Amino acid sequence: MNWFTLRVISGKEKKVRDNLLFELDYQNLSEEVENILVPSENIVEMKDGKKSTAENIVYQALDTVISTLGQTSDTTPQVFEDILDKVKPVVEVRSRRVGGATYQIPVEVRQERREALAMRWLIESARSRSEKSMKVKLANELLDASNDRGNAIKKKEDTHKMAEANKAFSHFRW
Repeated sequence: MNWFTLRVISGKEKKVRDNLLFELDYQNLSEEVENILVPSENIVEMKDGKKSTAENIVYQALDTVISTLGQTSDTTPQVFEDILDKVKPVVEVRSRRVGGATYQIPVEVRQERREALAMRWLIESARSRSEKSMKVKLANELLDASNDRGNAIKKKEDTHKMAEANKAFSHFRW
């Protein structure tokens, strides 16, 4: 299986993905393409506008994860997607003011926000680790997430616990 990396203007990721899907359907090639994952800039941990440096860190970390898991480089997108799926939250709590009191109301998270939160949590968790380089930090955080450990998974579980504890207030959702 081959996979390709596209450079996309920030904020246009969804449009590019939709156009690719439309073009594949139009040319009857949708059976040959398994999955389209257009990474948004949320995955790229950028500092001082150094996008290429950040991309190199992410791709080297993914290569480290793939070699550690004993997978081939062909499965990189699928492995990354599996890790991201383990970190994505399903519900979160939102504050709602009703009659002078503020309630934490559990709401379902949209797909785009799920991905953004998962990537943000992975990057924040990697930054807070004590390893030497960002490549090693991110690789270890991704490995921990693939094994259902790590701070990103803990953050997801905490969010779900909070939503579960406040599900009595779900009738305030409108």
